[in-house]
Amino acid sequence: MFGMIKNSIFGGVETNDGKLLHKGEKDGITFEEREYEGGKFASTEVSGKPFDEASKEGVLRLLKYVGGTNQNGTGMGMTSPVSIIGYPAEDSESLQPNVKVMIRIPSQYQADPPAPMEDTIKIEDRETVTVFSTQFGGYAKEADYISHAAKLRSCLDPEASYHTDYYMCCGYDPPMKPYGRRNEVWLVKSN
Repeated sequence: MFGMIKNSIFGGVETNDGKLLHKGEKDGITFEEREYEGGKFASTEVSGKPFDEASKEGVLRLLKYVGGTNQNGTGMGMTSPVSIIGYPAEDSESLQPNVKVMIRIPSQYQADPPAPMEDTIKIEDRETVTVFSTQFGGYAKEADYISHAAKLRSCLDPEASYHTDYYMCCGYDPPMKPYGRRNEVWLVKSN
């Protein structure tokens, strides 16, 4: 198992930074509007656990999949960001105890991704999305994502249209990178 995780972390990392459409700043908070190409993603859902615990469990499942625990035994390398869909609780001070964790299948495997061996992992086709995003550092926890999502919402034009029933919590770095970490919150634009 360590070899699979090592491959997924230390193998090639394909970063998807999206296409920058607009950049702004308000009250000292920098935000961007970006478009991300659709494609095939590996996803897994974890329910009944606090956000941070559920996120770690989901990420580990996907690391094993891209690291070689798939029907071809193929170590595909890693893509970033890892995206975690969080669903705000009614109190807006926490996230519900269910998450969906996703990573984009690396480009060379997009046409025919290896089938997962675990039934908790699905391969899904996702549409192109436009997001409003803000970036922050450190080891991100639930409270950080909630705080930065609130800051991002406060920066956007009142006419901006985005989904309010979920947002995406994104991480770009492996856990052993102690400094210069990149995390983002994405509000997905609605039509």
